[in-house]
Amino acid sequence: MIKNKVQELAAHIFNEVVGYRQHIHANPELSFKEFETSLFIKDKLKKWGIEYTDCANTGVVGLIKGNLPSDKVIALRADMDALPIHEANDKPYRSKNHGVMHACGHDVHTSSLLGTAYILNQMKDDFGGTIKLIFQPAEELLPGGASIMIKEGVLENPKPHHIVGQHVMPLIDAGKVGFRSGIYMASTDELYVTVTGKGGHGAQPHQNIDPVVIASHIIIALQQVVSRNADPRIPSVLSFGKVIANGATNIIPNEVKIEGTFRTLDEEWRDEAHKRMKKMAEGIAESMGGSCDFDIHRGYPFLINEEKLTANARAFAEDFLGKENVLDLDIWMAAEDFSFYSQVTDACFYRLGTGNAAKDTQYSVHTPRFDVDEDALKISTGLMAYIALKQLGN
Repeated sequence: MIKNKVQELAAHIFNEVVGYRQHIHANPELSFKEFETSLFIKDKLKKWGIEYTDCANTGVVGLIKGNLPSDKVIALRADMDALPIHEANDKPYRSKNHGVMHACGHDVHTSSLLGTAYILNQMKDDFGGTIKLIFQPAEELLPGGASIMIKEGVLENPKPHHIVGQHVMPLIDAGKVGFRSGIYMASTDELYVTVTGKGGHGAQPHQNIDPVVIASHIIIALQQVVSRNADPRIPSVLSFGKVIANGATNIIPNEVKIEGTFRTLDEEWRDEAHKRMKKMAEGIAESMGGSCDFDIHRGYPFLINEEKLTANARAFAEDFLGKENVLDLDIWMAAEDFSFYSQVTDACFYRLGTGNAAKDTQYSVHTPRFDVDEDALKISTGLMAYIALKQLGN
């Protein structure tokens, strides 16, 4: 029985996968600089006799072809990059690279996909079709490694009918996973705003054009784009997290710089919101005697899980793990460049539970204390292998 064989192989490779994860965690590399991680992946694939090619500089694409007849192709994806965060955990495998940390679980994703590759490679006589392994760089940095890999042909030759990815979730207990069909994660855009006025002495505001006051009006007014222009049925978020005036108690600066993010779940509204924000900010600044440069760095699109594929994957997960260990997910307004794949082919992106209060692994991703319950690796490798095999029709 395929399920039993997958589970046996996952148990066999578990300790090695934990070792892979700890090695990658201890040696994190920033986006587009995953050189050693890439070599580590290639070394394992070469050891197992899995053919691979380079893509997007540090990306690696492996191919496993089943020995039974079939022209079906499925892609499995893991991201590899770390974040510019100084790790606060005191573990034997803590980061050796000062100021760089795997704080978003990409070490788990990469090590898990290596384990999945091992399982599938051992089972070539049990399935037909081709499995494409996508080890992707730079999920954390625009324009996103996924967009570059797609441009370089990662979804061609052979062309996958489906793509599946998983991501750690500390809010879900280890041993469980979560799924959501349809729109799941938000688009994301970075906003860089410069408000220019005329600086001077704080005691003589009548002789100046105060960019701090102008910027304050802009920040407040732009919230109307979400509260009064957006369709209430379309989730939207506009947040500003950085404001630099760089004056003093008695100095009005010449300019104020503002940085923020805009996120939504509808591409048509996304484009409209960009126009409205820019027009409103520029109009407010002009009406108050200043000027505004409103620069939008377009980021990732929204992520959509194709309904049939996701329903299948969920059913396979329930079979593999038991229904009690498969949860429903809500919309998540964070962003993920797996969304680029979901815009061009049928995709399923699910969550791998890594939380465990007893092991203190419930800290959020992107924080210095983030860590995972490595028992999650007992299911991460086998589940993805099982989903791939079942989706190929085996």
